[in-house]
Amino acid sequence: MNIAYTMAAGRGDADLVLFDLAQRLRRAGYRPAGTVQINSERPDAGPCDMDVQVLPDGPVIRISQHLGKHSRGCRLDPAALENAVGLVEADLAKGADCVIINKFGKHEAEGHGFRTVIAEALAQGLPVLVGVNTLNLPAFLEFTAGTARRLQPQSGTLEDWLVSEIRRAAQGASENRGGVLPEASDQPQPWPIPS
Repeated sequence: MNIAYTMAAGRGDADLVLFDLAQRLRRAGYRPAGTVQINSERPDAGPCDMDVQVLPDGPVIRISQHLGKHSRGCRLDPAALENAVGLVEADLAKGADCVIINKFGKHEAEGHGFRTVIAEALAQGLPVLVGVNTLNLPAFLEFTAGTARRLQPQSGTLEDWLVSEIRRAAQGASENRGGVLPEASDQPQPWPIPS
């Protein structure tokens, strides 16, 4: 499987790296699908608001619920997360070069959330990069049957791996068509191959 994950020690650090990575890929002409998380501090000093941006240029969706300044429970809004999942599934059906999922979290560990998106992307031969925390790492490794590769949380490292896997997938698709690469056109291609 062409799946990798990254972990960062600081709260929100992986989110910043994955957000930067998605922007770099888009500027380079690639079409990532998935989500990146944007955390916003709250003026009342409570826990931050959590939003996800649907890639490549979709909406920003609030996936956290404000439960009060001193709340300790899970703030995830499952309905909002599933809305984001549906949008990513629809985007994936339009064609993508890779998938970036901001977090394999509790929802995914319990069999929900982005699990189906990850599985579909892998079935399509797309490279998948996922942010994971230590709490959910065992469930993620079980989900991937231990085949996921751990990468350092650095944009350059992650970009190098994704671009290499995108090119490998494109080469495999070319070989399956008898070595013929699709012709360039003025119309957007479902699997663009940047030079």
